[in-house]
Amino acid sequence: MPAALPTSGPAARTFANPVLPGTHPDPSICRVPGVTRADGTVAPDDYYLVTSTFEYFPGLPVFHSHDLVTWTQVGHAIHRTGQVDLSSVPSSGGLYAATIRHHAGTFFVVTTLVHTQGQGGHLLVTATDPAGPWSDPVWLEGDGIDPSLFVDDSTGRVWFTATRLADPGEWEGQTEVWLRELDLAAGALVGPEHVLWRGALHGAVWAEGPHLYRVGDHYYLLASEGGTEHRHAVSVARADAVTGPYTGNPANPILTHRHLGRDFPVVGVGHADLVETAAGEWWMVLLGSRPYGGYFPNLGRETFLAPVVWEDGWPVVAPGRGHVAGSFPLPDVGARLPGTGAPAEVGRPAGAGAVVVRETFDGSSNDGLSLAWNQVRTGEPSWSLTERPGHLRLALSPATLSDATTPAFLGRRQQHTDMDLTVRVDVDPAGPDEWAGLAVRQSEEAWIAAVVTRAAPGAAGVPGGRELLVVERFGGEEIVVGRAALGPLGLAVGPADVALHAAGQDYAFGVETPGGFVPVATVHGGRLSSPEAGGFLGVWVGPYATGRGTATATVADIESVEYRGR
Repeated sequence: MPAALPTSGPAARTFANPVLPGTHPDPSICRVPGVTRADGTVAPDDYYLVTSTFEYFPGLPVFHSHDLVTWTQVGHAIHRTGQVDLSSVPSSGGLYAATIRHHAGTFFVVTTLVHTQGQGGHLLVTATDPAGPWSDPVWLEGDGIDPSLFVDDSTGRVWFTATRLADPGEWEGQTEVWLRELDLAAGALVGPEHVLWRGALHGAVWAEGPHLYRVGDHYYLLASEGGTEHRHAVSVARADAVTGPYTGNPANPILTHRHLGRDFPVVGVGHADLVETAAGEWWMVLLGSRPYGGYFPNLGRETFLAPVVWEDGWPVVAPGRGHVAGSFPLPDVGARLPGTGAPAEVGRPAGAGAVVVRETFDGSSNDGLSLAWNQVRTGEPSWSLTERPGHLRLALSPATLSDATTPAFLGRRQQHTDMDLTVRVDVDPAGPDEWAGLAVRQSEEAWIAAVVTRAAPGAAGVPGGRELLVVERFGGEEIVVGRAALGPLGLAVGPADVALHAAGQDYAFGVETPGGFVPVATVHGGRLSSPEAGGFLGVWVGPYATGRGTATATVADIESVEYRGR
C-alpha cells in the first residue's frame, strides 16, 4: 500500500488551487451536516465530491473533505465490472459528467454512459456509505448527457435534469436543458417533461452541466456553455417555480476566462456546482486547465474551488477578482475546536511542497490495490497482486496501448508539471516484441513508453541482450526515439528501475543506476495534451507490459512504483 509523504509547512490561512490536481473534470459536490455527539458537540460537516473518468475503471472517484480544500479519496461509484460495460468505449467515451447528492441517509450518483456497445444512457447508483459498496445501476430514460438531481426540500419531490441537442436548434451545437420528476422508489422518471433553458448567449453552444438549487424564494439553474475548452463559461438563470420559466442573469456569464487569453495560468473554466457551508458561505467547485510550456494542459481538466457571494439575488463568483485565482482565503465551514468555540485551522496551505507516493504492492488480495490506480476499460485485467507476493504481476498480454481494449497498463494521474516516476520491473523478455516498463498515456493515439525488451538476435543467431526502448505514438505512427543496452549498465538480468523525469514539457526517459539517472531519450510532452491529441483527458502514468500482438507466458513483476511531484 502507498505511503504519502507531503513536505509542506504548517497550515496557512489561504489554500492552493487546484484542490484536486490532475485529471479530475466535471466536479460535483454535496454537504452532509455533522451529527450531534453524545457530549453535545457537533461533528464537522462532511463534503463529498465526484469527478468524471470516461474510459478508465474503476470509475467516478468519490472524495471526502471536512474543509472543502483537503480531499481524500474514499472509493469509486463504479467499482465492479458488472455495473457498466466499458470494454468497447473509445478514448474519451464512457462515463461522462456525474452528480452526487445526499438525501434521507442515502447517497445518489447519476451519470451517463456513452459510446458503449452494451447498455448505455443515464444511470443512477446509490450507497449508504460513500466508500461503497455502490448499487447496480438503475437505468433512466431520456436523451443527452450531464444528468443532475435536485431534491426540493419544500415539497419533498426529486427532479432529474440533463442536457441534449436542441431539435430543431436555431444554430449548430445549440442544446437544451430538460427536466422531469424522478420517482426514487420506482427508479423511473415520471410526469411531463419541461424544457428549461437553451443557453444564456445567442449563438452559444453546448449549454450543459446543469444543476438546480433553491435559494430563498427562487429556483436557480446553473449551467456551462461554450464547450469544455478555451471558450468555456458558467451562466445562471432563475425562476419562481422549479419547472420555469427561467430568466437569465443580465450579467451572464458569471464566470469565464476566455477573455483573459491563452497565456493566463488557468483556462477553460466551467462545469460548476455550488455548495453552502454551515457558516453560510457559498463556494463553487469547477473544472479548469493549466497549460504550461505553451498551450499544452497535460494535466487535463482539474478541480478548482472559488468563493461565491449573492448580490441582488444573483451569485457573484470570486468577488473583487472575477477569475479563478491560484489561491483564496480558506473557507469558513463552521468547524470549531472541541470545547473552545474557536475556529479550527483547516486546509492545505497555498504553495504546498513536493509529494512522494511509493507503492510497494504488498496487498494480500487483488482488492489491495490503492484507489489512485486505474486500468483502461473493463476488460479482463492482466494483473495480479497474489501470484508473486509483494509484487504487481503484469502478464504480457497481446494488447498494446494502441488497441481500444484493456492493455496490461495500470495508471495514476500525472498531477504535477514537474514529476518523477520510477518503476522497478523484473522481466526476462524472450524477444524484441516483449515489452515491460512504464508508459504515459493520453489515448490510443497519444502515448510514450519506456520498456525493457530484448534486442533482436545477431547475425549469427546469438540472442540479443536486454535493452531499454523508448517509443512514442502520435498521428497513427509508433516511432522509436531512443534505445540503450542495459548490460553495460549492470542490468543484463534482474530488476531494472525504469524512470521518467518530467521537467515541464521535457519528458526524459531512462534508467536509474547506482551512479545516477542514465537518460535514453527526451520527448516533448505537449503532444500528450488534449489540444494536440484530441479528446477530453490529461495523462495517466504507470507500469505497462505487452506481447505486441502475441500471446506469451512471459510476465513482468513490478516491485515498486514511486511517483514524486516536484
